[in-house]
Amino acid sequence: MAVAVTTKDNFNATVGEGVSLVDFWAPWCGPCKMQLPIVEELSGELEGTATIAKVNVDEEPELASQFGVMSIPTLIVFKDGQPVDKLVGLQSKDSLKAKIQSRL
Repeated sequence: MAVAVTTKDNFNATVGEGVSLVDFWAPWCGPCKMQLPIVEELSGELEGTATIAKVNVDEEPELASQFGVMSIPTLIVFKDGQPVDKLVGLQSKDSLKAKIQSRL
């Protein structure tokens, strides 16, 4: 499964149920480019267990503002639509996977 590209229009539908990881990123951000392959790998490994999504903060500034994203990459774990964990900066696959699995 590919990483879901998320906008304000489909955000609630994307993260509303179960556990989701949302990567707030931008195309010009170096660390974001390093984070993306990790997020994509997780998407494949956790398919059917958790939703993995990404939000381009340049295109969706309202969502970034709503969740207090001040620097990128910021990764937020949601449980049934509510933010439960927030990680700022480049994250390892193991640390992200552990955060997600602790909420399943």
